[in-house]
Amino acid sequence: MKELAGRLTALDPDAGAAVRVIGYFDRLSEARAGLEALVRGAAVLAGVPARLVDAERRVRVRVEADGTRRDSGAPADPGWPCVALAPGGAAALWLERAEAAPSVVDAVILERAAGAVRLVLDRTRGRAPSDDPALVETVLDAAAPEAARLHAARGLGLDPAALARALAPLDGRPLVVPGRADPELPLGRVGVGPAVPVLELPRSWADARTALRFTAEGTARDPGPAVVHADELGGVALLAGLVAPGAEPPPDVQALEGAAASTPWLLATVHAVVSTASLRAAAAEINVHHSTLQDRLSHAEHLLGWPLRTPQGRLRLQLALTMRHLARP
Repeated sequence: MKELAGRLTALDPDAGAAVRVIGYFDRLSEARAGLEALVRGAAVLAGVPARLVDAERRVRVRVEADGTRRDSGAPADPGWPCVALAPGGAAALWLERAEAAPSVVDAVILERAAGAVRLVLDRTRGRAPSDDPALVETVLDAAAPEAARLHAARGLGLDPAALARALAPLDGRPLVVPGRADPELPLGRVGVGPAVPVLELPRSWADARTALRFTAEGTARDPGPAVVHADELGGVALLAGLVAPGAEPPPDVQALEGAAASTPWLLATVHAVVSTASLRAAAAEINVHHSTLQDRLSHAEHLLGWPLRTPQGRLRLQLALTMRHLARP
């Protein structure tokens, strides 16, 4: 490398300097140098201060041109040459040079230093959670070897020793998130799998897909929760194995659909009845007077063919509403 740099310098000083930069950062990487050493190398080689900022990982390193570390909370100048460490620009490496266009050598310094910094951040600080579809597919695939699933989990920023859970959005790709109790969820209908060890994520994914079938749009035509947690279903989850999506609905579901076709308020009303503690609470839920709710229930009982104000009738109604969700294609 030194001989090649010397020959190139005789022909093109910038090319020779670039080769020396490449060799320098290759040696630092082979020695498993840390972040400060890499930023210091960039600053000394460029002859200007260099700074590394990764807000998500809470990393901030700034080194002067003489090799002295001197961190600064001041924002980076958008005119400085820089290279992003990840899409979105939340993490980047800068050279504090005021020139409008970086030199060839500056560009090489930034690229080689940033590549080495990425490797150190991945190795020592963990990657920010990713939604790489290939990694998610691997970690959720029960047929994939354990070693492959563990490798994919690390690529997603998951701790193999911690818990994680799968999410099944209706509109979007599968997701894997840390197993905390209040995961950040995408918008729309989502089935939430249980928190499990990383190697059991295929089970969490299967449960999340089952939970998705119990979700609803939350509208008058499709009342119900948009988010369902699989570990809150209990024995009700067994219904998912009895009602096939797209098959002929059970008779009670057909009765519901027939009644709803001629009575726009029916589905929202009966859902309020089964999802609240009392008829007065149900009336408040749909913003009608208690006497109006009683009239509606009498009409609904006539259309459906069974009582709705007895414990047995409410249970039958709740099962019918649940099976209605499960029967959808």
